[in-house]
Amino acid sequence: MIGIFDSGSGGLSVAREIIKILPREKYFFYADNAHCPYGEKSREYIEDRARAITDFLLDKGADIIVVACNTATAAAIATLRREYAPLKFIGMEPAVKPAALGTKSGVIGVLATAGTLKGSKYLNTKSTVDSDIKIVEHVGRGFVELVERGVLEGPEAEETVRASLSPLLEAGADTIVLGCTHYPFLIGPISKIAGPGVSIIDPAPSVARHLRNVMEGEGLFKNDGAPCGGPDIELFSSGDPESLRRIYSLIYR
Repeated sequence: MIGIFDSGSGGLSVAREIIKILPREKYFFYADNAHCPYGEKSREYIEDRARAITDFLLDKGADIIVVACNTATAAAIATLRREYAPLKFIGMEPAVKPAALGTKSGVIGVLATAGTLKGSKYLNTKSTVDSDIKIVEHVGRGFVELVERGVLEGPEAEETVRASLSPLLEAGADTIVLGCTHYPFLIGPISKIAGPGVSIIDPAPSVARHLRNVMEGEGLFKNDGAPCGGPDIELFSSGDPESLRRIYSLIYR
């Protein structure tokens, strides 16, 4: 069974891509929305939550765990890999490199949480980018809260997105990296405000492919789920489950 967790419902954007390429696996998704958002919380706090969730997922029978949260990946995945070895953890990879390869203006924008932008994983990846490429960053303030409330379009969503996206566009970014798994659910207003000349990069598909490769290497494929009638997935929320149900229903109507 594949365990997946996020600070809230946003990690379903990653689960969606995983299920596309591994439709017959069994899944358990844990939304820690009682403690969401993670972006401004301390490393120690996030590590403690990650341990508790990992223990929960292991009790449910997880064979591999996807940390479908950029902030939790930055703060806790190294600790999880050390403390729970040989269990495999798949984290979010900052998509700065493909953005750097694709930009024509030489400027890429990164929308992420404060925790992700301060994390060593992102900083290390950023340091490998050609010095000719300019990287501009902005915290997507209010983005997570919008998604958790189910406000994915309309005036409020557009106003919130514009406030964080405009500085990147004004700096000349023609490629925007979505550095939080909640953000793809705001792709409508993000694309509208960015315009047709700006590329938006969601790292979830590449994370799904990496998971498949690791599972193949570890011999973890079960292929015993039902491919018809929707994915074989159990949802759990540490808080109010309404947001999780709402977002899930948007993906699998």
